[in-house]
Amino acid sequence: MKPFLVMALILIPASVALGAQPSYDCAKAHGTVEELVCKDTDLAALDHELSELYAEALKRFREEKYEDPRPSQRSWIKDRNDCGKARDVRACVETAYKHRIADLQIRYGQLEAPPPVSYSCGDFDLTAVFYRETDPPTAVLTLLGGKEGADQAIVYVARSGSGARYQGHGVDFWEHQGEVMLDWHGKEMTCKVPRGE
Repeated sequence: MKPFLVMALILIPASVALGAQPSYDCAKAHGTVEELVCKDTDLAALDHELSELYAEALKRFREEKYEDPRPSQRSWIKDRNDCGKARDVRACVETAYKHRIADLQIRYGQLEAPPPVSYSCGDFDLTAVFYRETDPPTAVLTLLGGKEGADQAIVYVARSGSGARYQGHGVDFWEHQGEVMLDWHGKEMTCKVPRGE
């Protein structure tokens, strides 16, 4: 029996075995959000996971010429801390962590990219890559055409009465019955899968 118990303990994630401590020193926690993360084991586990992914992103930036993750991390920390002003602080913080985790996994090649889906949006072409294994499911949208050239956004699954809906900063993608209603920073368009695809 003892060897089995030892094996069971080894399989427990480090964040759980350690009481789900965040990546920073809770004695130096500053502000409502950092203090909340220190008191909430689930949020602390998310913080620990994010810290490991961020360390890997820094490594890939230095070794493989990925984009420097430090500016976006600083911006994310500010946004996460702004959750202290939200109506539901905990829900806001949890969402912030989950979105950033998915963002790091995708941007720094820590997930295999699924095949893209192409849509025609009149004068624009849209490509969507759906990552269903992230939490929440995430999509990378690339809009081509117009004077702007190519523009890209990461969006996250959102509640929808029907169809599939993804939302991100200034972007709303809603697919329903084979048609996509797309709001791209105020530019509204209807997109369809081209015939023959």
